[in-house]
Order: sequence, then C-alpha cells, then structure tokens
Amino acid sequence: MSPSSATNSILDISIMKARSDQVSLSAFAYIYSELVQYHQSRVSSISELEQRLSSSGYGVGFKVLELLAYRTRETKRETRIMSILQFVSSSVWKSLFGKAADSLERSIDHADEYMIFDYNPITSNFVSVHQSSADAYVSGIIAGVLEGAGFSAKVSAHTVDVEEGEGRNGLVGLPSRKDKAVFLVKFAEKVLERDASLSSR
Repeated sequence: MSPSSATNSILDISIMKARSDQVSLSAFAYIYSELVQYHQSRVSSISELEQRLSSSGYGVGFKVLELLAYRTRETKRETRIMSILQFVSSSVWKSLFGKAADSLERSIDHADEYMIFDYNPITSNFVSVHQSSADAYVSGIIAGVLEGAGFSAKVSAHTVDVEEGEGRNGLVGLPSRKDKAVFLVKFAEKVLERDASLSSR
C-alpha cells in the first residue's frame, strides 16, 4: 500500500468537525428499506416490527450523543428535562436530518409526557403503509440519546393528521404529506423527581 493511499483512509478523517458532505437521500432510503425488510421478515406483528426498529435505533442514539459531546467538547452535561429535549430536537436532529425538529411541546394532560413533531420524517417518507412503524427507528434513537444522558424514558412514534393551516418546514425534495410524526417521550418517575428537586433549588 502506498503512503498516499493510506492517508486517504476514512480512519484518518477527523471526527472533531462536522462533515460537510451528506449521504444522498436515495442511498439512505435504500439502506433503511433493507433494514425494515430485514426486520419485517422476522416478525409476526406490527408491534414486534416497531420494537425491533426501535432497538436498532437505540444503539445509534448512544453513538450520536457520544459523537456530539466529543465534537462540542462540552464539559457540563444537561441536568434538566427541557434542556435535554431541546438538545435532542435541535442538535441531534440537525446532525442526523440536516434540520431541527419542527416543534417540541409538553403534554397538557400528562406532566411526564413531551412531544417532538416532525412534518417530514425521512424514515417514513417513502413508506406506503404503517408509517409510525417506520418512524420507530427514530424513537429508538431518541431513547438512546436520553438514556445515555441519564434521562430514562419510553419513546414511541405516532402518526397524526396535519390540521389545516398548520406550518411545515420540510426538507427540499421530499413529498408533502397529510400527516406528521409525533415522538411521544414519557419520562421515568425518578427523572421527574430529580427535575422537580432541581427546580426547587
């Protein structure tokens, strides 16, 4: 092997800076389609498929958190629920999908639930049926990031109809949809107790 070809190895590229090149949408769609088909051929129900896709995304979430923490050289970690969710819906979303999530909201009915909205989730844009099942991969990524940061939570993906007049910040080149993905984050009791104790200080 010549010295010039050794320096062009992917292992020689620094992970400190964000990469300017992106994976093409068609390449991602193909690889993700293969992942879904792989799991689909080994399950007997939609809930099993969602579980497997979520598990696949879980490990990715840990690695994304580790990479972003390393790149930013952040010395402090997030300790509050809203701070970590804003990190997920902005920094994590931008590093994975090239844009921030469309919205982050707290549930009116349940204090332990938060929702991250995405009008054009890349994982289900080219899926004809069971779109929330395809988005389960992203819910696994969110759960992995949160667990790695010390915020135990159950994350599930849901599909909700877009209301008339509702804004959408979709990616260029993706088909427009009549529904949106909602990632429901339900935190563990111990996380809520810790957040409440930090609020009272």
